[in-house]
Amino acid sequence: MTEYLNETVFTWGGVPLKFGAGAVDEIGYDLGQQGAARVLIITDPGVAGSGVPQRVADAAKAAGLTVEVYDRVHVEPTDESLAEAVEFAGRSAWDGFIGVGGGSAIDTAKAVNLLTTYPGELHDYLNKPIGHGRTPPGPLKPLVAVPTTAGTGSESTPVCVLDLLGLKVKTGISHPRLRPTLAVADPLLTLDLPPVVTAASGMDVLCHALESYTAKPYSAFPRHSPETRVAYCGSNPISDMWAEQSLRLIGRAFRAAVLTGGNLAARTDMMLAATFAGMGFGNAGVHIPHACGYPIAGMVRDYVPDGYPPEPLVPHGQSVSLTAPATFRFTYPTDPDRHLRAAELLAPSAVRRSDPREQLPAVLAELMRDIGIPNGTAAVGYTETDTDQLVTGALKQQRLLNVAPRAVDAEDLAAIFRESRTNW
Repeated sequence: MTEYLNETVFTWGGVPLKFGAGAVDEIGYDLGQQGAARVLIITDPGVAGSGVPQRVADAAKAAGLTVEVYDRVHVEPTDESLAEAVEFAGRSAWDGFIGVGGGSAIDTAKAVNLLTTYPGELHDYLNKPIGHGRTPPGPLKPLVAVPTTAGTGSESTPVCVLDLLGLKVKTGISHPRLRPTLAVADPLLTLDLPPVVTAASGMDVLCHALESYTAKPYSAFPRHSPETRVAYCGSNPISDMWAEQSLRLIGRAFRAAVLTGGNLAARTDMMLAATFAGMGFGNAGVHIPHACGYPIAGMVRDYVPDGYPPEPLVPHGQSVSLTAPATFRFTYPTDPDRHLRAAELLAPSAVRRSDPREQLPAVLAELMRDIGIPNGTAAVGYTETDTDQLVTGALKQQRLLNVAPRAVDAEDLAAIFRESRTNW
């Protein structure tokens, strides 16, 4: 057999999907088909107040399931909030879980599923170099993900993201066994989201699609064995297809979803875009904007966004978007045609820039301005004196930076953070 130095194999995995208005009302039937009888619904207080988790519980009970609701998920999960959820879930025996909400609820449900199925320390499973990167020893229990935002795509990914409070940094757990066993995406659940939340969630979708589309190609990685092949394998033809479809939907629907919130057609497009982007980045991976977004969120001091709990917080979608224009200016030389194609999908009629390197950053900045995203890191409280600490935090995300199409060091990250103080 010929020996290859570079990778010749990529893997792609997806989640069974039920999509459409009213899909959530069939969840009891779906869980019953997976053999679940006692299920725990995991959600956060805000989503619980909307009545959606109770609607899910009622649908499950109508199918004969025993259901309980845990509604204390922390928006942007932390190691402490995950420990509380795991402790609660561990008091009873469950044979299935339902995550209802944004990425915070679904990611918490993934962690609860893992740590109640195979009890251990959270640190054991966290990605290296922060944690030990332990592999889940076997299959997990059925987990149905019910997204209430068009955002994280967590319903279709093998990733759980959290804040480590002591280190003031975000990290995660990444393994194919964390993927939900079913995603139930019902765009009706997103109609009442406020504009700020819709905008932030949608920017997470957009960054997922762009980062996976521009990621280092799978064939540029060193050769892996079956045991060492990672979930984030780099851009590949299947992930590229989903990313392009996501970008096309975002381009036609994102502004309308934010500015005319009751627009079901736009909400449906954005829900599809989130799921498609998840199918892309859940295999290809994300890179520099997410690596930079983690310390931006983790080091927040006094920025309190509208539409979120009244505490210092940079929502995940905002945090990853703030360095996106500078990032894609930096990565442009690796594949100019791909960057220009992404800009065209997002804004087919955009004015052509004399410097093509500026085309995608300009399209992004115009969109972000239109939907009310903060104008750079300065708008969420960061100054030049924070640059070194932000760089240090981003450098801890080597799992993500390794997926970047261009090698990035501390000096490069510092330049990206400085360019991102303001974006227009």
